Amino acid sequence: MAQAKIQAKMNEAACSKFSRTMSMADRSGQLLESLDQLEMRVEALRETAASMEAEREFILEMIQSIQQGQELRNISAGEREELTLTANRLMGRTLSVEISVGTIRNPQQEDALRQATSVIDGIVKKLLDDMESGRQQLLAVHAACVTEAPPVPIDQKFQAIVISCALEDQKKIKRRLETLLRNVENAEKNIKIMDHQKLEDPKSNGCQ
Repeated sequence: MAQAKIQAKMNEAACSKFSRTMSMADRSGQLLESLDQLEMRVEALRETAASMEAEREFILEMIQSIQQGQELRNISAGEREELTLTANRLMGRTLSVEISVGTIRNPQQEDALRQATSVIDGIVKKLLDDMESGRQQLLAVHAACVTEAPPVPIDQKFQAIVISCALEDQKKIKRRLETLLRNVENAEKNIKIMDHQKLEDPKSNGCQ
């Protein structure tokens, strides 16, 4: 009789332990599922923030393009003043929006980012001294960041540096280069417009 009671208690304890183990496994699975869902939401949040960061940069670029464009100089002083005030107001409101998406990097990625930034900064300085030469260098490093086969020589050394960067940094580097290319293109257009106007001035003044 006593032996039967002992055996019953042992069976009960075993069943209870097995039940607790299954319950803990279920809870662990639920927590893991919750964390998986949160991870997807975190990545979606980072992608949304990065998209907003890119949109902010694009808006600032467009406002600066209007402020520095030749079109603004070809209107009356009163209209120019009004448009300038509006552009300045929009610039201030855009700058008041602060968006920051941090990137986790290992030491090698940190070093690669520094090298890439140094190369681009050097090209920016080159553009100020020799726009055409700087533009060719800019096209070569940009070609190193795109997957399509570009019709220009690729800077192989810069490409190796970019590949060593974190993925998010690679996207930012490409975006910065594309912004610089657009700025160079706009600057060249403004120069051509101004030069064309100078060529037309003698005719407008009745000179032959």
